[in-house]
Amino acid sequence: MENLLIVDDNEDVLTQLKWGLASELYTLHLATRVDQALEVFGKVSPGVVTLDLGLPPHADTSEEGFRCLAEMLKINPAAKVIVVTGNDERENALQAIKLGAFDFFRKPIDLDELRVIIRRAFHLHAIERENTEQKGAAEAAAMDNYGIVGACPAMRGVLNLIGKVAASDVPILVSGESGTGKELVARAIHAGSLRRKGPMVCINCGAIPENLIESELFGHEKGAFTGAVSTVQGKVEYASGGTLFLDEIGELPVNLQVKLLRFLQEMVIQRVGGRKDIPVNVRIVAATNIDIAAAIAAGTFREDLYYRIGVVNIHLPPLREREGDVHLLADYFLGRIAAELGKNVSGFSPDALVGLETYSWPGNIRELENRLRRAVLLADSSLVTSAELGFEENGGGQHNGFSFGDRTLKEARAMVEKKMIVAALAKHEGNIVKASEALGISRPTMYDLIRKHGLGER
Repeated sequence: MENLLIVDDNEDVLTQLKWGLASELYTLHLATRVDQALEVFGKVSPGVVTLDLGLPPHADTSEEGFRCLAEMLKINPAAKVIVVTGNDERENALQAIKLGAFDFFRKPIDLDELRVIIRRAFHLHAIERENTEQKGAAEAAAMDNYGIVGACPAMRGVLNLIGKVAASDVPILVSGESGTGKELVARAIHAGSLRRKGPMVCINCGAIPENLIESELFGHEKGAFTGAVSTVQGKVEYASGGTLFLDEIGELPVNLQVKLLRFLQEMVIQRVGGRKDIPVNVRIVAATNIDIAAAIAAGTFREDLYYRIGVVNIHLPPLREREGDVHLLADYFLGRIAAELGKNVSGFSPDALVGLETYSWPGNIRELENRLRRAVLLADSSLVTSAELGFEENGGGQHNGFSFGDRTLKEARAMVEKKMIVAALAKHEGNIVKASEALGISRPTMYDLIRKHGLGER
């Protein structure tokens, strides 16, 4: 059960709240003075506090109440403090909000309205706590899995397969769309292998001109061609004793595929312009984003080479098919990027969370990381918004990051209404007064809408 602390020097009010809130799923704690309140606050760490600003020994002013508020938020900034004021103390209430209070409530107390505020406060507190725990889980998952973050069944299968094959020397082919993290998988395989103390050498077969790639792979002898003023080792030799990662192997010219096949069969190479066989002890991990079967059928990729490099095939699913992993990855990258850039950005607004979930991610994890880097740089608050992620620039079946699908007009209206309420509450950090003003509605109307959409439920 959650802990709720009530701080008030009026015994009648304490009794009213004690009995009025007794049926709720909270453990109630009562205090009448600042020192007593802070002692209880430190012991039970309540998620929500109701705090009367007029406390002894200066009950006729707000001095003690403000002091108590400041001390509580210093101990636990995540606590949601609801200040209770008299009808003529609006300025004090607004000042408390500026100092970090969650919301304010005026006497005489309406228990039904106060229940909604308390439930909403606990709801937001739980969400923030869950986000913090999720970020910690993402960091732990990254450390445990060589930097690979993922919890969906497909990625658990990938991680399991990496664990099984890493220690062997069999050639591995990693397939998947561009940006799905194929090089990260190759590095995880190397890190989990017996060759981990040896070098890992990467070469992008699609990024090197065709007339240079043979020399890049196998090296060349002095005088082998114009400009070859010295003997140079190739990437294959550099990788001896370790792992050679051939990225985008599907882009390798057919004539080079023949020479690579010979190397894989015999584990010897000849430098360009050389005649000497050079034995090399290296493990091959290759990657491609093309359909190898189609390339074989088209004659652009040798079938015998495919069987050599693909003894084990690890397929990486696109991000759009990794249910639940988008938020996990987003939290992981957000923490890392914010720390790297020195920005105080710690979470996502509701519209950004919707955008993360509904966007199709054609560029996969690489696009997610790039969008987050841009968003952190542009962020004006601690929460990244949909606009900062660039979702509002997208056309298609989305509107401001929301996907309406085949909903009726009534359902779509309700969805937008709920999203706007959630977004306004998040933007104003749960402050119902400010959120109501931003939406152009009254505070009672806001409470009605919160009840309607179940946003006050824990």
